[in-house]
Amino acid sequence: MARSLPPEALRRTVDPHTLPMRSTEELPPLAGLIGQPRAVAALEFGLDIPDQGFNIYVAGPPGVGRMTGVQMFLEARAKAQPTPPDWCYVYNFQDPSRPRALRLPPGKGRELRRDMQRLIEGIRREIPRVFESDEYNARREAILKEINQQREEILQQLNQRARAQEMMVEVTPMGIAVIPLLGGRPITDQQFAALPPAMQELLRRRREAFEEEVKRAIKEIRQLERMAQERLRQLNREVALFVVEGLMDDLFEKYQDLPEVLAYLQAVRDDIVENVDQFRGREEGQALPFPLPLPAFADLALRKYTVNVLVDNAEQQGAPVIIEWNPTFPNVFGRLEKESLLGVLHTDFTLIRAGALHRANGGYLVMPVEGVLLNPFVWEGLKRTLRQRAIEIEEPGERMGLLTTRTLDPEPIPLNAKVILIGSPLLYYLLYLYDEEFSELFKVKADFDIEMPWDENGMRDYIALIGTLCRKEGLCHLDAGAVARVIEYGGRLAEDQTRLSTRFAEIADLVREANFWARKAASPIVTAEHVRQALEAKIYRSNLIEERIRQLIAEGTLLIDVEGSRVGQVNGLSVLDLGDYRFGRPNRITATIALGREGVIDIEREARLGGPIHTKGVLILSGYLAAKYAQDKPLTLSARLVFEQSYSGVEGDSASCAELCALLSALADVPIRQGIAITGSINQKGELQAIGGVNEKIEGFYYTCKVKGLTGEQGVIIPEANVRNLMLREEVVEAVREGKFHIWSARTVDEAIEILTGVPAGERGPDGKYPEGTINARVDQRLREMAETLQRFGREERPERKEAEARKNEEGSR
Repeated sequence: MARSLPPEALRRTVDPHTLPMRSTEELPPLAGLIGQPRAVAALEFGLDIPDQGFNIYVAGPPGVGRMTGVQMFLEARAKAQPTPPDWCYVYNFQDPSRPRALRLPPGKGRELRRDMQRLIEGIRREIPRVFESDEYNARREAILKEINQQREEILQQLNQRARAQEMMVEVTPMGIAVIPLLGGRPITDQQFAALPPAMQELLRRRREAFEEEVKRAIKEIRQLERMAQERLRQLNREVALFVVEGLMDDLFEKYQDLPEVLAYLQAVRDDIVENVDQFRGREEGQALPFPLPLPAFADLALRKYTVNVLVDNAEQQGAPVIIEWNPTFPNVFGRLEKESLLGVLHTDFTLIRAGALHRANGGYLVMPVEGVLLNPFVWEGLKRTLRQRAIEIEEPGERMGLLTTRTLDPEPIPLNAKVILIGSPLLYYLLYLYDEEFSELFKVKADFDIEMPWDENGMRDYIALIGTLCRKEGLCHLDAGAVARVIEYGGRLAEDQTRLSTRFAEIADLVREANFWARKAASPIVTAEHVRQALEAKIYRSNLIEERIRQLIAEGTLLIDVEGSRVGQVNGLSVLDLGDYRFGRPNRITATIALGREGVIDIEREARLGGPIHTKGVLILSGYLAAKYAQDKPLTLSARLVFEQSYSGVEGDSASCAELCALLSALADVPIRQGIAITGSINQKGELQAIGGVNEKIEGFYYTCKVKGLTGEQGVIIPEANVRNLMLREEVVEAVREGKFHIWSARTVDEAIEILTGVPAGERGPDGKYPEGTINARVDQRLREMAETLQRFGREERPERKEAEARKNEEGSR
């Protein structure tokens, strides 16, 4: 049965005296996620299960605290987990294009880098000193002296054999020359030319025969030189090994429990010993490799002995939680930086930089899914990384096949991290449907709800949230009255007297704005008045269009009656959503009736201004009329329904009850009170169904009545199912309390039409008829009369049609 709602049913209020605090400063800070038990359970499951593919997609609308809540949840959890290892890239002495990745305990990465720096400094200092020592020079000179003696002996023996054959040998820069002798003296070219041909031929054959011995001698000398070089190199290696091992013994002992580091140190030792000349410095008279001395090139050769600490967890306590707001390819997967040397781009392993995946390894990586999908190559790269469980650093151009120059191929680093994507439910469903790999890699969905229960626990969580925000941002704390108003605002956002909104971004903004008004008033604490000021200022900043529409109604430009009665005319209610603000406004809905068989025609649909849901609502009206009034007669009418002065699209079925009431009023020829607006959708059984935006719709009609003059007879009819959604502004509640405005709830269209017309709807009796004078009786009678009239009109029209056809046939036969 329809009822007039009391003021207490129009808004749930919070008594400040019932709150367990006088100020938010008294309660402890917030711990963990609030109002999201389903999401918390999903997060705990996804983080605890170690199997591959159980990464998490956090779904929810913006403003419900997805990112902040997940970050707080992860940080609290990460503190109790072990700190992950450091990761370093070092030079690969076997394959310089593929740097090696070293895993070290937390903090050891920077120690190894520092130890290597000190080692190279010590070697650069000690190697030149040792190679300039008297002992080294003596051993070197001994080797060279021995080799020179053997060389002289070979040349002396060669010269003796040459003299025995009347020739001599001469050592020149070009090699060893064989010169014939004549009378014990070297023969000149002029003397050789003056000799008889037979003598010339003899000397030529003798020299050619001896050149074979010269070749053997040269081969022996070169072998001696190679032996000398090898002995010198061996000497250098021995000396260098003595120095290097002395400097590296402590390092081998320090890192003896890390086999990978030991292998690297051994490779460093061997490479230094093999390339000790690079530490001896430039000898006097040695040419520079470049026209000008460049310090960068002086250290370039020694850069291979440095350690690139990619991930340093020395200061990390527990597992890392990385939030990557800008998930570009380099930011997520790392990059190879380049430097310019003499106008040429150069890179090496020391220029490898970590990405978010590297920093989150051993912990958690949180990214917005929109950024992952919009940035080129990131989504495909992320899926490949999660499949392989390894992080590869590569140039983005390689993915497109654009890079042809030689670059580095760093050794992949094993991945042990949970990836959490945060986005809208729509993107989750689209990825699940259209990306086959998504369901294999993100098997856990954490749904963030937009509401939470409005009970003692919910209010306590709200208070903790407000207190935490005030401490974190240095805001003035709220007293109990201000907290009560904020909680009521949370109920208003949820549009429910039993639920609170979890759109914490809007709650936080309200607290910040109230803090502004408190400080402007030099108040040390935020009161209920400051919260009221913040809410009113927020509305005032955004309701320009709403006020302009009211002004047009007050001026009579938009025709809305709030007094008197009209047949076939009713005030429906709609909501306009501007994004940051939404408000309700009345719409005049009219219905006209005529004879015909077209049924109920929706002018909005015919003009292509009606959406599919609105069209469905109008079609339901025909079903209701047929089911209720056309059981003993055909439904023969031609009705037109329209939203007057509507110049844009109409969507939704919340006006279907108003349209039906206008139609019943036109059929029954009973006027509708224009001071009463109605909202609600209807089904084919005539039951009123819940609609959205009930608070805005009621307030919109209230303020319309206010600008045109409140009479005490005005009000709004809403579905009974929407009573729990009422969280009206205090002004509207006060107007109801003073009898200036009324709100009724109804369950059926019969209850609604009785309020609108003041005439009973009437129930069908055992005889199948409605009581005389009721709305239903008048509608039933009108429909019967229309059916009979149309039938009679058809009978009168039929003989005339037959006579006209006969005349036409007769003329045709002539």
